[in-house]
Amino acid sequence: MAQEQAEAAGPIDAFRQFFALQRDVLVLSLAMFAFSLGFQMTSRFLPEYIVSLGASGFVVGLFGTVGNIISAVYPYPGGAVSDRIGSRYALTVFGLLSTLGFAFWLLAPNIGTIAIASITIEPWIWIFVGLLLAQAWKSFGLGASFAVVKQATDPSQLASGFASTETFRRTAFLIGPVLAAVLIGFHPEFTVSFQYVLGVAVIFGALGTIVQHILYDASSDTIGDSFEGIDQIRQDLRDMPDELRPLLVGDTLVRFANGMVYVFFVLVVTQFLQIGFETSLSLGGLTYGIDLSPEAFFGYLLGVEMLVALLVMAPAAKVAEYVGLKPVVALGFAVYAIFPILLINVPASSLVLILVFAFSGLRFAGLPSHKALIVGPAEQGAGGRVTGAYYLLRNTIVIPSAALGGYLWEFVSPEIAFTIATVIGGIGTVYFLLFGEDFEAYR
Repeated sequence: MAQEQAEAAGPIDAFRQFFALQRDVLVLSLAMFAFSLGFQMTSRFLPEYIVSLGASGFVVGLFGTVGNIISAVYPYPGGAVSDRIGSRYALTVFGLLSTLGFAFWLLAPNIGTIAIASITIEPWIWIFVGLLLAQAWKSFGLGASFAVVKQATDPSQLASGFASTETFRRTAFLIGPVLAAVLIGFHPEFTVSFQYVLGVAVIFGALGTIVQHILYDASSDTIGDSFEGIDQIRQDLRDMPDELRPLLVGDTLVRFANGMVYVFFVLVVTQFLQIGFETSLSLGGLTYGIDLSPEAFFGYLLGVEMLVALLVMAPAAKVAEYVGLKPVVALGFAVYAIFPILLINVPASSLVLILVFAFSGLRFAGLPSHKALIVGPAEQGAGGRVTGAYYLLRNTIVIPSAALGGYLWEFVSPEIAFTIATVIGGIGTVYFLLFGEDFEAYR
């Protein structure tokens, strides 16, 4: 089977391999593409949206922590449900919930402030409500998507299998923010223009759910045991393959560091640095002025980041087949660690900021290998639960990171918050380099 698969040595080869995948993985990836468009058009701008609705920087940190709680709680039951009832029905429910969450975000400014007795409900509260729903497909569906790829891919080709699906999905990460930036430019008031973005996200969410439900072939699903509650979780954590433990420790430290500052990236550009983009373009004897607001410029910066990611993911996965998964994963961890201190200390230059976000795109080089290192040791029929257990433990520990970052941002200084994040991320990277192990199929 490994010999029959196209080798993913570059982005074009990754797309070629993607379209050669089994139908269930192909359909899953199409759904992932639609939802990724919705998420990437919206999620990275939500902190700015919350602030525009009257919230403080600390509330932005709390928003990130609520997202961390959801990320910790959702994947395990999502993986267990997928193993039990099959991926098709699980992902359909998750898709409907996510689309409803996008709709809550869209309507939040229109709901306005509600006063009940002595309690005042600010508009930004509805962003939290929408988050509980919108994260469903992304977090619930994580275990299901890992399990589907594992079922359809040879063990020695897992990184390339994930690279092909990830490259296609990450194309949405490139298109989404750029499309959002274009829509944001349609109206000078960010709250209004971002609602245009959210309206498109609702459409993409609905389309992704419909495509996945109608076209997904569930005949190849492997069904695991039923979920047995907390005892099942404890057992799965105890049964986690030994080679995952060093990865889990290093990954948790790196993700904690990233979680401290991730929700503030947009605020660094729009409020801390306040850098937009202004230039002129001569074409056909005419000169066109380009003047991007910081909010719109941030969308294009994310596009640059994802363009680099698309260019490096598939080649890095191919390199992993020769040097092993560990060095490639460590590279991604290192970029995660270094980026915060680079961003917060960037000079007031649009060009330098573009280069910094291009560097950030290198962190995705290790993503396919990272996923292969997680799901590779799992037994067939339990890929969803192993993945869910891994993310349950990691994301539970990461829960307070955004609140800590929000506290430091609001009450100490953004520079201190981002510097501490880099230190913690560096410790996680070094730990993984010292103690991490490779998946046997790659040794």
